[in-house]
Amino acid sequence: MKIVDLSKPIQYNKTDPWFMKVKIKHKPHRKAKWLIRFLGLPFKLFPKNFNGWADDTIKKMGVHSTTHIDAPWHYSPTTNGEKSKTIDEIPLESCFAEGLVIDMKHKADFDPITVKDIEAFLRVKNLQIHRGMIVLIKTGRDKFNGTKDFPQKGTGMRAEATDWLIEKGVKVMGIDSWGWDLPLPYMSEKAKETGNPELFWEAHLVGRRKEYWHMEQLVNLDELPYSGFKVAVFPLKIVGASAAPARVVAMID
Repeated sequence: MKIVDLSKPIQYNKTDPWFMKVKIKHKPHRKAKWLIRFLGLPFKLFPKNFNGWADDTIKKMGVHSTTHIDAPWHYSPTTNGEKSKTIDEIPLESCFAEGLVIDMKHKADFDPITVKDIEAFLRVKNLQIHRGMIVLIKTGRDKFNGTKDFPQKGTGMRAEATDWLIEKGVKVMGIDSWGWDLPLPYMSEKAKETGNPELFWEAHLVGRRKEYWHMEQLVNLDELPYSGFKVAVFPLKIVGASAAPARVVAMID
């Protein structure tokens, strides 16, 4: 079995925008040595060649800062009139399933992904979406991951395309762009230009009517076949959170 890591490294990157900055403090072994001594164990009773333990503290990391999965609570406090689920309430049965890659690398920046785009790809590649699949949208924009341009570039899903996937029985889906929708600054400008209140965050807000979960900032989708693999996406169990970092992996038998 081949395992492909679809998660970006969690580390400080000076080129990340401020809202994505991750700060981790690494504590060397010698720090713990003095802590153990303070707790009462004499140095002479330390095991031979034992210098203490290393430790690390996450000083700053938003739940949306790295590869993560969004919960319905992120999109709206209610889904179809009922309280939206938070990330700790995701059904684990939905987190491990057959995967399918939909290749949208040909789409230009700010050109949204439509139902026709997806149907055309499936038809040409002779692929089918089955209920319970985890669908991964490949845009190729992970090449900008780690740069200041990452949140500014890319394509994204239309509301009707997201709705269509849910109707096909897909509850977990993901993308290798910064976000599931078109870039936020672009959506904001277009909404102001057109006066259309339905443009901003349109794909996310499908979650107000229909429950679904999506991953953002995936990487390495180029290493996957279009089908014939499984995906595991188990988020951290952060009670009450709108999202959580996840180690997303694909398994090719």
